[in-house]
Amino acid sequence: MRKGPSFVERLFDVAIHLILTLLVVVTLYPLLYVLFASFSNANELVAHKGILYKSLGFSWEAYKGVMKNPGILIGYRNTMFIVVAGVLVNLLMTALGAYVLSRKNVIWNKAFMIIIVITMFFHGGLIPLYLIVKNVGLLDTLWATIIPFSISTFNLIIMRTAFMAIPDSLEESAKIDGANHFTILFRIIIPLSMPVIAVMILYYAVDKWNGWFYASIFIKNRDLFPLQLVLREILISNSTDGMSVGADAGDRFQIGETIKYATIVVATLPILCVYPFVQRFFVKGVMVGSLKG
Repeated sequence: MRKGPSFVERLFDVAIHLILTLLVVVTLYPLLYVLFASFSNANELVAHKGILYKSLGFSWEAYKGVMKNPGILIGYRNTMFIVVAGVLVNLLMTALGAYVLSRKNVIWNKAFMIIIVITMFFHGGLIPLYLIVKNVGLLDTLWATIIPFSISTFNLIIMRTAFMAIPDSLEESAKIDGANHFTILFRIIIPLSMPVIAVMILYYAVDKWNGWFYASIFIKNRDLFPLQLVLREILISNSTDGMSVGADAGDRFQIGETIKYATIVVATLPILCVYPFVQRFFVKGVMVGSLKG
């Protein structure tokens, strides 16, 4: 007859549950704080001290103020273009590179991989990158945040490993039927690698959505600012006066505080909505991409 768990085992389970619960709280509380603050009354929020566990005097004023800022809508438009065009370019270039590097008959395959892996640790620097972007005519265009970053080495390695896990017999059968490399890649390899493709879409989309650093370097035209650059300007430069028009001068600071939180929610919500649809592929895709070296 099987004995029940011992006291030590039960104590260990309790400790694990407590640690995991603490991690969940630590992870969720900053998100909930921003959400509650964005729906709070400005004066009550500024006067509040300590933990925030609910909205203080529920109010939509912060979101109304965000919608008054034309830069938010322009930023959304630019960011959507960067995400859609960027992810398409990233997937195409990464898939092509991963397919070539995953073929066993490619000359100097291992040498190419070593050179590519080195780029994860060493790169030419920001000034050479800026000069290249300027000389090819991409400066002050949205393509400056897309073309120079067409492939992520880390993602390339994951996709290459996933492609290597596909049986060679499928490729050989396709070649016998007269298929070329493009047909093999787009009609056999990629359809069989959809979990990894979903993970790549998530990785690249989040990277493009959150990107602001290179945009701040390559783009000076305010009509081309992505959303995160607009958000950074609001948070750091405290430029919320245009979104609090109609308020007394003494109330603008308070309203500006809630507007900052509302802007963060507006900028983060799309990614939070998309993630659940690709989350089921996440673990499977990453594991498939890490089984073989």
